[in-house]
Amino acid sequence: MTGKERAVFRKQANTLTPIFQIGKDNITDTLVEAVDAALKKRELIKLSVLETSELSAKEAAAQLAEATGAEVIQCIGRKLVLYRQKEEE
Repeated sequence: MTGKERAVFRKQANTLTPIFQIGKDNITDTLVEAVDAALKKRELIKLSVLETSELSAKEAAAQLAEATGAEVIQCIGRKLVLYRQKEEE
């Protein structure tokens, strides 16, 4: 992914609200499945990492990206943005 493409996605993500929260249970199989389903439907999603989590936003983003095949677009503070292009039907 090029820097320009990433910048476009960051701009789009600016208006998004987080649809998932990562808490004290960290990243579970259920969360991975839910994020995967959301990426299939939306392509671009924002998540937040609560203070009770042992993970940082960068760590959580890396784990979720690896588990779902997504790309990390941005990590700022406790927020992270993931992108995965929709599959052709």
